[in-house]
Amino acid sequence: MPQGVDLEDLTPEERTRVEEAAREMAQVREQIASVPASEVIANHLMGFYELTAIHLSQDPPNLAEASVAIDAMRAVVEGLQGRLGNNEPTLVQALSQLQLAFVQLTDEHRGGNEAGARQAASARSDDDNPWTA
Repeated sequence: MPQGVDLEDLTPEERTRVEEAAREMAQVREQIASVPASEVIANHLMGFYELTAIHLSQDPPNLAEASVAIDAMRAVVEGLQGRLGNNEPTLVQALSQLQLAFVQLTDEHRGGNEAGARQAASARSDDDNPWTA
């Protein structure tokens, strides 16, 4: 309930809706709890994959934002190495594909677009980042 709102202050219809929403939330929590954490994390990582793809597909590609999404995905995949279950090989492959696409787009834009080259340079400024070329 929002702060300062009491069930007693609600109409019977509002109270019924609030109670129903609370039951639905409890059911969702139970469903999530029944799924292995590695499955839920894999689902979120595919969200990072999609986010990266969206930024890479812009015209021109938003390399700085794509780099952030790739780094987030890489941090989780590498940080949980060996703990991502059956989805791990797929996630590793998806990450590799994104990294390759990023490097290819960076190279393309470095050659013909000075602004793209500056954007790529700022996205690739971390020398410890092993996926940049």
